[in-house]
Amino acid sequence: MSSHRIECTVNGEAQSVEVPASRMLSDFLRDDLYLTGTKRGCETGVCGACSVLLDGEVVKSCLLLAVQVNGREITTVEGLAQGDELHPLQKSFMECGGLQCGYCTPGMIMASCDLLKNSPTPSIDEVRRDLSGNLCRCTGYTQIVESIMHAAEEMNHGN
Repeated sequence: MSSHRIECTVNGEAQSVEVPASRMLSDFLRDDLYLTGTKRGCETGVCGACSVLLDGEVVKSCLLLAVQVNGREITTVEGLAQGDELHPLQKSFMECGGLQCGYCTPGMIMASCDLLKNSPTPSIDEVRRDLSGNLCRCTGYTQIVESIMHAAEEMNHGN
């Protein structure tokens, strides 16, 4: 099996890694870089548990080959915090009960980062529509939506 050297930035750190040509981005992040916040779920792009930001846009890492990120920037849930200070979405998910088992949480947070970047004051319907590519079996989505709305408020008003 052939391999390729990829050079990319992950959570602000330059990476230069030799990977098999068939290595999926989700596997590269989890198995090669030990960033286990990115979850393997359906591995078909349906559940969203593997969502990360690629050059600032949400993608499902189970649908991309690692070689496709050569020269690009990836942000995982581990890269959102600033030192010991959690990202407002991470805080809100904790404070508002947007997580239960936590399996879908990293993907939900990453999809929400993209949403709030593009729509800083989303409506509840917009949040629900934007999260339609992320599945949760535990919460029923109400607390997830409340967490995102709370984070949007915090990010816009600094309360």
